[in-house]
Amino acid sequence: MDVFVIQGGRRLSGRVRVEGSKNAALPLMAASLLTDDTVRLGNLSSLSDITSMTRLLGELGVSVQLNENEALLRTVDRSAVTARYEIVKTMRASICVLGPMLARRGEAIISMPGGCSFGARPVDLHLRGLRALGAKIELREGNIHAKCDRLKGATVFLGGPFGSTVLGTANVLCAATLAKGRTVIESAACEPEIVDLVEMLNAMGARIRGAGSPRLVIDGVDELSGVTHQVMPDRIVAGTYALAAAITNGEVYLDDFPYDALLAAIDRLTEIGVHVEKVLPDADDRRCTVRVTSERLLKPAIITTQPHPGFPTDLQAQFMALLCLAKGNSIITEKIYPERFLHVAELGRMGAQVYREGPTVMVQGCDGLYGAPVMASDLRASASLVLAGLAAEGETTISRVYHLDRGYSRMEDVLRRLGAQIERVREEVPQVVEPRGAGLRAAAAQFMQENG
Repeated sequence: MDVFVIQGGRRLSGRVRVEGSKNAALPLMAASLLTDDTVRLGNLSSLSDITSMTRLLGELGVSVQLNENEALLRTVDRSAVTARYEIVKTMRASICVLGPMLARRGEAIISMPGGCSFGARPVDLHLRGLRALGAKIELREGNIHAKCDRLKGATVFLGGPFGSTVLGTANVLCAATLAKGRTVIESAACEPEIVDLVEMLNAMGARIRGAGSPRLVIDGVDELSGVTHQVMPDRIVAGTYALAAAITNGEVYLDDFPYDALLAAIDRLTEIGVHVEKVLPDADDRRCTVRVTSERLLKPAIITTQPHPGFPTDLQAQFMALLCLAKGNSIITEKIYPERFLHVAELGRMGAQVYREGPTVMVQGCDGLYGAPVMASDLRASASLVLAGLAAEGETTISRVYHLDRGYSRMEDVLRRLGAQIERVREEVPQVVEPRGAGLRAAAAQFMQENG
């Protein structure tokens, strides 16, 4: 198992390009199931989740050719309808093949999804939306069994106790593109990744209006065609590297920065004392170059995660690491996934003054963090520990960094180019040594049992 070893205290400087979005790419790849023509996706990152989706689509009859940062996807066999647990358990976004398969093949058997473990994330909204379109759905032996003839348009409400569902919106949206008649999705997710999906589907011949708003209107069509599409930059990766510059008091230029998708995070960074400045003020806000610097005295902030365009839950852990070094008390409230605080205890091992009460954490700024052995628990919590390690005094060892490989393409290489001292090493598994005489005693006990 790989671990990161970080020697903290180095100021980051330099220039990096933000990679393509994982959370956008996975539904885009799944949408290739809606057509028999070729779907060409550019700006695709090299991530373990992308590899998992490639394997899953391969088992579902899709030919996938990967060439550097590009993928060519083409359905060659529509007979397969089962997404096996062995693949689905590694990645929650596997569920987004459900809508496209149901619409195109009339049947889908999907194992209940896996992914990061930080609280319940039920798929009931996905199933409710697809049932509204006419699908017959049963849950048997841990699998979702869905069947239909041709889906029919309907009005679907996708609001849940913690807001709208991004993958649920993607599933119902894809299914509705081939449904008969008009579908209206109320309380649809407004995330930029859904906007990216709508843009690609419309380029394939779908008729969708309202992208970026809580109401999507889809007029079904008989078929979709192939397309060439560039995956949007990853706003969470962009935010993470901006925070890496801030926590080390560095100066970093980020190319392909999705400024418009990060306005809530930029607002909080400005409050804290971190400057995210566009190099060319008139550049495209969806892909521009920014310069990130920070003031020497960081200020506390109040953060509440919300569905887009609110503050993104996927940056909560990273901001917590930064606020550990602010002068004063900060309050972070998690309203999307109230149990998403597995990083709190690990930051405490590094000297952070963090106190949790239900869905809220108070962060009491301290003079500095100290290197320590810590354990990654999920994708974004892992990133927060890396940020803390960059700023900490001494050596930090982070185990289970395979979580990071799901959402960051070779993060250690990117940070090293900016001046960080970080290495990926193979963790040695200690050998278990039997106490002296234990083997002899075990043999004697077995002899007595067999011979009475």
